[in-house]
Amino acid sequence: HSLIASLATTGGGAFFTVYLLKAGVSIPGALLSLAAMFLLRLVIRGFLLVIAVRTGLRWLLIAGSLLMGLSYPFLAEVHGIGAGLFLLVLVVAIADTVYWPTYHAYFAALGDEEHRGQQLGVREALNATFGIVSPLIAGWLLVSFGPRVAFVATGVVQALAALPIFWTPDVPVARHVAGGYRAMLPSAGIFIGDGFSTAGYVITWQIALFLALDQNFMAYGGALAVAALVGAAGSLVLGRMIDTGSGGRAVTLSIGLVVIVTFMRASIHAHPALAVAANALGALVSCLYIPTIMTVVYNRAKRSPCAMRFHIAAEAGWDIGISLGLIAAACIVWLGFPVSYSILVSLVGSAMVFVLLRRYYRDHPGIHIEPINEPVVHP
Repeated sequence: HSLIASLATTGGGAFFTVYLLKAGVSIPGALLSLAAMFLLRLVIRGFLLVIAVRTGLRWLLIAGSLLMGLSYPFLAEVHGIGAGLFLLVLVVAIADTVYWPTYHAYFAALGDEEHRGQQLGVREALNATFGIVSPLIAGWLLVSFGPRVAFVATGVVQALAALPIFWTPDVPVARHVAGGYRAMLPSAGIFIGDGFSTAGYVITWQIALFLALDQNFMAYGGALAVAALVGAAGSLVLGRMIDTGSGGRAVTLSIGLVVIVTFMRASIHAHPALAVAANALGALVSCLYIPTIMTVVYNRAKRSPCAMRFHIAAEAGWDIGISLGLIAAACIVWLGFPVSYSILVSLVGSAMVFVLLRRYYRDHPGIHIEPINEPVVHP
């Protein structure tokens, strides 16, 4: 499921923000539109648990995959700030609200805590491998056939990602659980910080890279493909490092590189070749960073009274962080500063994440577990 979905997210999904610029939305307008989408997710997420209790996580994940697929074609109907953009924000907010907390809760519930870092490393490495081809295809479709064909194709691929879930076990969600939401509170700062960091390091950087490449879809897709090629191997190494008791070192390495790349992206975005290099290095860093942070998130979710409630609350914290970061970035651009300056807002979130992850890995050193030959049966 993750591999098929990655074809969509690293393909047409990677063009989501930059296409808004081509569609006539200003940079502050694009950033604020995304902030509105994340804030809207906060409002509608309260209905998700009621549905999850009735359906279980498997069927809800299937529904979320289909909704995500249906949301992509709305992107092609955006023409400046107007009804098309407002409808896109609404539809994507609904699809994201159903899909992402369910996906993370499902992964947390079925994954193995003692091998979490390696499992995440494999997932991210394979996703990066698929990301070598998918942005090139998406860029070619946009240039050759236009946005409707490109984003409908992306939506079809995302919908097809639902198929493997039909053969996976269900995870029921209890109607009443004591402390299900409170279990997330020790991790709240991590989610807020990661969201704030994503606003500058990922989303605003995508805009800066697109501008550096003269808003050329094929060049942008090529830059993403180069980045995926560079980052495909990094996850496997660090995932093993986390599981064998080196989580603290992984935090220092990954967050330290995030800070370095943040300054690089803020300073060299106007030089196309250097911007492509900074993007490639950032992909490698992401392959190190994601297993480091998500090992903590998934393990805490698995230990919590209810993984679904944990991730509903977690997504709310992340939405708050990224919305604040996007609003801050939009204000910096609106005041007349270069878009590269707004990338630096991510440093605030990176500092929060560093402190909290170091504390977690200090208190939870990796445990060496002998491999077992018996199959693991999940209840």
